[in-house]
Amino acid sequence: MRYLDFLERVHELLEPRTYLEIGVRHGDSLALARAPSIGVDPAYRLRVELRDDVTLFRETSDEFFARPDPLAPLGGLPVDLSFIDGMHLSEYALRDFVNVEKHSRWTTAVVFDDIFPTDATMAARNRETRRWTGDVFKILGFLREHRPDLVCLPLDTEPTGLLLVLGLDPTNDALNERYDDLFDQATAEDPQEVPDEVLRRKGALDPEAVLAGSFWGVLRDARAREVPRRRGMRALRRALRRDGLSGRSLRELLPLPA
Repeated sequence: MRYLDFLERVHELLEPRTYLEIGVRHGDSLALARAPSIGVDPAYRLRVELRDDVTLFRETSDEFFARPDPLAPLGGLPVDLSFIDGMHLSEYALRDFVNVEKHSRWTTAVVFDDIFPTDATMAARNRETRRWTGDVFKILGFLREHRPDLVCLPLDTEPTGLLLVLGLDPTNDALNERYDDLFDQATAEDPQEVPDEVLRRKGALDPEAVLAGSFWGVLRDARAREVPRRRGMRALRRALRRDGLSGRSLRELLPLPA
């Protein structure tokens, strides 16, 4: 399944009231939105028509989140769905997630692009190939080691995989507190050491199976009824077990090399 097809279905299933996209480029993924949306990209070049309720910011994500009220175009509502596809360097992807989580609720879904490079050249921090993931794959290790409370579902989508993250906690500051140490891990010189499990997409889930899950309804219902995270997470994990999705797929992938 192509990643855009997966994202389109997520919009249908989750029915987000708001959408935030980091890394707009030509607008293909942003055009899938069905609700008030924000797109952030310092150099976007649109090739598609967007809805009237889409607000674009031609600036970096750091500049965007430094605004006094970055979500003002969404009418004060938190982010319900976010797609992180900005700068293809892991420290940027991590910082984007930290900032998105602060503006979310536990029912929010976050999707990372480009987590499965095909080789070390594609994963290089200094771009050498036409198709380039950078070292975003390191997000797998960061979240596995430092945010085991999250539900992380790596997806076998084309061309370079997605990571669906659920069960957010805006009060959890672990990643921010450890950011300096993680930054040092992230900025290793090329060539990058890409775990074989990542290259082979070990633990990656069939996107069709994930889309067929009952957990989407759990998230919609919990958002509508404002169910507290602790109680809602129990229901979410029960649904994932019922769907045959343990939510522990990242534990099958190696953490970052030492």
